[in-house]
Amino acid sequence: MDTLHLVDPELRPLLQVWPTMTVTAENLDALRKRELPLPAIDTSRTTLEKLDVPGPEGAPEIGLHIYKPIDSTGPLPCIYHIHGGGYIGGAAKGLEAVHRPMAAELDCVLVSVDYRLAPETIFPGAIEDCYAGLAWIFANAGAIGIDTTRIGVMGESAGGGLAAALALLARDRGEYALAFQHLIYPMIDDRSCTIADPHPVAGEFIWHAHNNHFGWASLLGREPGGEDVSPYAAAARAENLSGLPPTFISTGGLDLFLEEDLEYARRLMRAGVPTELHVYPGGFHGFDILPDTRVGGAARRDSRAALAHFLKPKD
Repeated sequence: MDTLHLVDPELRPLLQVWPTMTVTAENLDALRKRELPLPAIDTSRTTLEKLDVPGPEGAPEIGLHIYKPIDSTGPLPCIYHIHGGGYIGGAAKGLEAVHRPMAAELDCVLVSVDYRLAPETIFPGAIEDCYAGLAWIFANAGAIGIDTTRIGVMGESAGGGLAAALALLARDRGEYALAFQHLIYPMIDDRSCTIADPHPVAGEFIWHAHNNHFGWASLLGREPGGEDVSPYAAAARAENLSGLPPTFISTGGLDLFLEEDLEYARRLMRAGVPTELHVYPGGFHGFDILPDTRVGGAARRDSRAALAHFLKPKD
């Protein structure tokens, strides 16, 4: 595959500073130590509180990073954020440079969760960690200053996959009502790395088919693509998408997850779920890290506009 000519020219510098890495068990630690090429952290407009809260029954505590705008009056809406990393990497702290301005500009509380990673912890460890964090937010909303009618979930890549799975789990358990799900190039279908006819031009950069197989096999603890994979591991496996909260989905035209994201959006719409879908031409996985480009800036603006709409007070 040679698709560099299809990449938006303004995005190509990111491929130099954040080169594609083929993940193996031997270099997994190196993957986890990589730092995203993000701007300097601005601490002037927000506070950060780091807490360890109860995890799932019989499991370790989970870490939460809680960002709040300085001098803002509550109760505020809340974005519950789940970081990406192919289910095998990433950490809440890695997105502080993004989360602080997001909380300030949207005048909301942003809570980011550190869940257990695969392959050390297989399904359902990560999703149950995320659910435990959500339960803590609802239980402590009054003390934090959160409006429980305006709590939604957001994530990118594997974080988007966990966010979609969490929306399904919250719907099915019936304990907590989410106001929205905001999914950025979500990793939602383990079958994508087993199909015989993959997309011919998507998925060359950043996160390719080998990495996708490694990530899914690590999460599931077995080969992906089987008949009995839970929708709480791979949201695209859910047979019924009705009753899910209003949804935003965005992806790049060259992202490996393009077709699974398009299909999930189509199915959500057919299930009567209000769904906003964006596909950005020339965008590979993670392209929106460059907000000063035309296509990256458009993705960032569309995402923030959708979040602002989701977070508005309900009538």
